[in-house]
Amino acid sequence: MFKSASFFRIATDFVLPPLEALEEVLQTAQFMPCGATQPESVGWVPPRGNKSTVMVETVGTQVILRLSIERRPVPASAVKAEVEERVEKYKQETGRERASAKIKKEFKEEALQSLLPRAFTKRSSTTLWIDPDNKFLVVDSASLAGADKVVSQLIEALSEIPGSRPGLMAKPVQTTMAASAAMAHWLASREAPVGFTVDRDCELKMPDDQKSTVRYSRHTLEIDEVAEHIASGKVPTQLAMTWNERVSFVLTDMAQVRKIKLLDVVLDGVQENGKDDDGFDTDAAIVTGELSALIPDLLEALGGELSMDASAPPAAAGQAPERLLAAA
Repeated sequence: MFKSASFFRIATDFVLPPLEALEEVLQTAQFMPCGATQPESVGWVPPRGNKSTVMVETVGTQVILRLSIERRPVPASAVKAEVEERVEKYKQETGRERASAKIKKEFKEEALQSLLPRAFTKRSSTTLWIDPDNKFLVVDSASLAGADKVVSQLIEALSEIPGSRPGLMAKPVQTTMAASAAMAHWLASREAPVGFTVDRDCELKMPDDQKSTVRYSRHTLEIDEVAEHIASGKVPTQLAMTWNERVSFVLTDMAQVRKIKLLDVVLDGVQENGKDDDGFDTDAAIVTGELSALIPDLLEALGGELSMDASAPPAAAGQAPERLLAAA
């Protein structure tokens, strides 16, 4: 259900509106495919899949939603060629040597409209999980920009519900220690945080214009070479880890989680107890249950969570956790 996760903290006084009211709002904003000359379409879809019409799914107290986005991208090169052709025709018809910036802008808009109907569409869907008990919002996105767009759509939907105050106030989770600093310390000291193990995949990148990059894949990381790269200034940007032998994932320097995978110890219990008809409720309960326990442990490993009104930035890479926590 969740392959990636971007974490957002929601306001402590946020109260989930009546689910019937939220369902009604999402039904009015349901997804519709792009029209012939429409560059993008955004709307809500049933989390359970096409066989369902329900937009708001609940598992216990957890709320699951799904947003779909369809785009009709037109290659910039095609637009440029179309504009140049129109400019040449304009010069021939008017006898002028140049076309003004205003004319070129008009040609660009016309070219885009003429090319849109011929462009193929690309559709993606993103799952959202609202945890009203722990005041978390989790978005199945490895891109913070993409996650922000999904969260904005949710905030807009909630604002349509009469009396839905206080607001969601969703903000990306910030930690005392930068994820890159924490990963650098774990790799250099060869000591993972409590409850976690460091696996066999890693990416290190030099934070300069050259962006020199070293990647390890299915390779032991407990070697001097890794520590030497860190000592020379390379910063970990991705690190494969496992939590309590239950969930494996890749942590990024933006404190996002990618490539989430439930391990056998979790899945064996599912096979023994069986699933519901379509598997949705079982999958949702398992994933939200595991992540509900993983998230606090991960935040603790990163030095703890900064409060929503804290202004101090996470500490930089290269500082030891002990110093960071003492200064916090």
